[in-house]
This record gives sequence, C-alpha cells and structure tokens, in this order.
Amino acid sequence: MHIYAIGDIHGHLTLLQAAHELIAADMARHGPGPVVHVGDVVDRGPDSRGVIDFLMAGIAEGRDWIVLKGNHDRMFTRFLRDPWEPEPGLRAELSWLHPRLGGSDTLRSYGVANAGDRPVAKVHAEALAAVPEAHRAFLAARPGLHLAGDCAFVHAGIRPGIALADQTETDLVWIREPFLSEGTSHGPLIVHGHTAIDAATHYGNRLNLDSGAAYGGPLSAVVIEGREAALLTPLGRRKLSSVRA
Repeated sequence: MHIYAIGDIHGHLTLLQAAHELIAADMARHGPGPVVHVGDVVDRGPDSRGVIDFLMAGIAEGRDWIVLKGNHDRMFTRFLRDPWEPEPGLRAELSWLHPRLGGSDTLRSYGVANAGDRPVAKVHAEALAAVPEAHRAFLAARPGLHLAGDCAFVHAGIRPGIALADQTETDLVWIREPFLSEGTSHGPLIVHGHTAIDAATHYGNRLNLDSGAAYGGPLSAVVIEGREAALLTPLGRRKLSSVRA
C-alpha cells in the first residue's frame, strides 16, 4: 500500500496542479493510491478560490482525495461566520486580515479588493456575498486528522502524550512546540505541514511537508510506503532519509 501526500498549498493553484501531475505519473508506474492534502489550502497565494474549486471538483469526480483542515482554512471560515470572534492559537494583536496572514489575498481571489484597508464590517458583508456557500461548507467540514497505514495525517502536529482520539482541533491545526522538539515515537508516523522549512524532511517520528509554497518555495508531493517516504520529482522518486530534529 502506498499513500500520497501534499503539503501546504496556500492558494497556489498552478503548484497544486503540478503536484497532482507528479502523483499521476507515479501512479502510472506504481498503481493508484489515496492522496492526502495536509491543509492550509487558502491564504497568501493568488488563487485560493481556484484551489478550492479544483479540490472540490476532484472529490466530486470520485478521486480518492482527503483534504485536511489547516489553521488558515479555519481562520477563513471563522471570519465569514463572525469577523470579531477570537481565533484560539492566533496572537491577540493579529487578525486574519493582517498582511502577515494573507486573508486579503484570499478575498481578492473572490473579487473582494483591498480587504485589509477598509472597515471590517463592510469587507465581511462583501465576503459573505462573494464566497459561495459550497466553499464555506467544504472548508468547515474538513477533518483535522486522518489515519491510514502506519501514518496519522494532520495539519500542524499533535500534542505529545495525548491519545490521538483526545487531541483538540486547535492543537491539530496550530501546534508547534512541544511537538516539533519531541524526538520519541508518537506511535504512527505523523505527517504534517504548518511549519515552513526549506524542503520536505523526514525526522523519524514525523514527516514535515511544508516546503514554503506560501513564501515562494516549492509545493512538495510525497509517496509514503509504511514509514518510508520519497519526494516526487520530474525525474521520479527521491527517498527522504530520516534526520534528527
């Protein structure tokens, strides 16, 4: 059995399409397998709307795709529900429309311009009119955890020492420490994104797929067999050897 996974997309439709082309080429050689997207499909990139359309269309066509919820996906849906509702995990002085977070880029893909420079109430009203209800429902329904094979797929990570069934959604979509520094086994291999690094990296107990597409880096697609993983490239598979955190 092999499973494919794709890191944080952040509104980059062209990169997502290219990642799926690599997966399709690998499937042609090795057979089909499910594809897990580890969340953060929106924000910072130019076409969050197109990314959601692409993912929804693939699932509607019957493709074996799983899309997890990331913290940016949750911030988007929370803003649409109530733009003044605090987001657990986000520093109090920030909001989804802060330039660092990329909410304005997402709304721009729906035709709502200059969202970070206008009154929040007006932007919220325009966003409610512009964002299809199907997109809102799709993002809100994304799971925080997916188990398959020897792996647990999440967006950000897990809280060490807590059973998978007892993890909170806020930890699943936001956590960094103490997860990133934990060197012991979590049981399953934790496959995640959220913390941007230069390249997809296997740490033995976890596999980080966020190679910084939000910041001009590549969007990583990998194939996982058991606890082993390989990066998919135009030249084929490149094994990811385990390193220490």
